[in-house]
Amino acid sequence: MRILHIGDIVGKPGRDIVRMACYGLRRREGLSLIIANAENACGGSGLTPAAYRELIDCGVDCITMGDHIYRRKELFQTLQSQNNIVKPANFPKSAPGKEFVIVESSGGIRVAVISVMGRVFMRPVDCPWEAIDRVLSTIPASVKIRCVDFHAEATSDKQVMGRYLDGRVSYVLGTHTHVPTADEQIFKGGTAFQCDIGMTGPHESIIGRNIERVTETTTTFRPTQFDVARDDIRLSGAIVEIDPETGRALNIKRIQIREEEAKALQAEYPRDSSG
Repeated sequence: MRILHIGDIVGKPGRDIVRMACYGLRRREGLSLIIANAENACGGSGLTPAAYRELIDCGVDCITMGDHIYRRKELFQTLQSQNNIVKPANFPKSAPGKEFVIVESSGGIRVAVISVMGRVFMRPVDCPWEAIDRVLSTIPASVKIRCVDFHAEATSDKQVMGRYLDGRVSYVLGTHTHVPTADEQIFKGGTAFQCDIGMTGPHESIIGRNIERVTETTTTFRPTQFDVARDDIRLSGAIVEIDPETGRALNIKRIQIREEEAKALQAEYPRDSSG
């Protein structure tokens, strides 16, 4: 089976290109499941229930989050009630949300989705290694495919997690830095890995935000509003092919879809009322 994991969706431009490309990518790439990191999907920080529903309705099967998960407190009820969105597993037990979810692919295969957050240059959180061990111990052995979104800043942190989980999960894909890395690979134990799968949103920007505003604040210390940029919208992510019998990764491919390609996908694979 083939799973697309979409990198950090930033603001309305990011949601727009997901809506344009999602259905066509599922058809063209033969995808069984689409997972997306959506912690920046509203105004560049957080997710609302309406935006959650928008992403699910356009074809995203499961949503991972990160350090901005609680920016919109109206999302708390969604995090508690829905079975296709996860919080970082190394957040406190009392924090709203589920440590992992099991979703079903279009072919009826059960897939565990886990989010964990790094600690280097990040807000204080519980140990990610202990958290992932705890979560993996509770997932039924019959669920062979296990997908990990490691939301972290440092590449060293991400590489440690990838190696730590080699042979125990199907993939470890990094999110958070918004810049895709060219290190996609499959480790010896059969775990696919990439330090960061990039940003889905406006690339004529500084990691999704207005260039002039970020530059002004950085160079003068005068505070400005870091508005989401608008131009050069792209969908970034990775497609991982996995053996459903073993849960081992067979192939990993970086993807980046520009707006014109997304529109072409929309035209080539029109979504009818049934799908």
